[in-house]
Amino acid sequence: MKMLKLVGLAITLTAAIVSQGFAQDDQEGGKDHPLLSRMPGYFIEDYRQQDFDSADFEGKGGNATTVEGRTTRIHYRPKDGTSMPSPLQTGRNYQNAMTKIGGVVLYQELAAGGGLTTMKLVRGAQEIWVRVSIGDSGRNYQVVIVEKGAMEQQVTANADVWKSDIRATGHAAVYGIYFDTDKAVVKPESEAALKEIAKLLKQDSKLNIMVVGHTDMKGEIAHNMTLSQARAKAVADALTTRHGIAASRLASYGSGPLAPVASNDDEAGRAKNRRVELVKR
Repeated sequence: MKMLKLVGLAITLTAAIVSQGFAQDDQEGGKDHPLLSRMPGYFIEDYRQQDFDSADFEGKGGNATTVEGRTTRIHYRPKDGTSMPSPLQTGRNYQNAMTKIGGVVLYQELAAGGGLTTMKLVRGAQEIWVRVSIGDSGRNYQVVIVEKGAMEQQVTANADVWKSDIRATGHAAVYGIYFDTDKAVVKPESEAALKEIAKLLKQDSKLNIMVVGHTDMKGEIAHNMTLSQARAKAVADALTTRHGIAASRLASYGSGPLAPVASNDDEAGRAKNRRVELVKR
């Protein structure tokens, strides 16, 4: 119950900060998450959405689990005159909505003064976590939704780092070359990484490399081998046609899922395994 009291206190304090005459329209830009609507008579007091963040959820047995991905936080309050539901009613409404679409309830601690419940929905490769925290006997509640996924890497290592890696180990991992799912067309946002690879090769005219494509373990191995080969060739072709690197200095190979650098059991690990490597030859 200690955790329940702390949750209720935190939300109650948040509610106490706002003035009595606060507008009762949704915050500008605020909206319900496409997965779940709101309780009738409530408005959005605070809305935040980030492409990549993390939130803590109570899993089975109340054990804390941190989930990363696209994160939406919505804080609801009732409009004047709204007949407020009990915390149990609010919690059950969200639980029923989630289970109706295939979700499962992981944890609940609901009482007259407030409480929380966490749920999870798995749809194919998509995993969505939901936490509903209810405070002040239902006078406000917050919904946190995390669509689990890996962060899109935006900072790319440079030529000097790869040069050092190749000297030390004979190869360098490149994160920053992007493809659409199951495709082998190099996306435009890969250009920064391609320029750095070209820079590396232009700095050392004697360096010849194998461009090796790697995938995660999802899907058939034979398909992933073919896909990784096609992606490696697409990178080599881009270096030749767009950056002036002689084709004779490049070779392309696909290793598929056969050389993982992380576990394939979660999306964060799979994202690390999906990479291009430069191997000295």
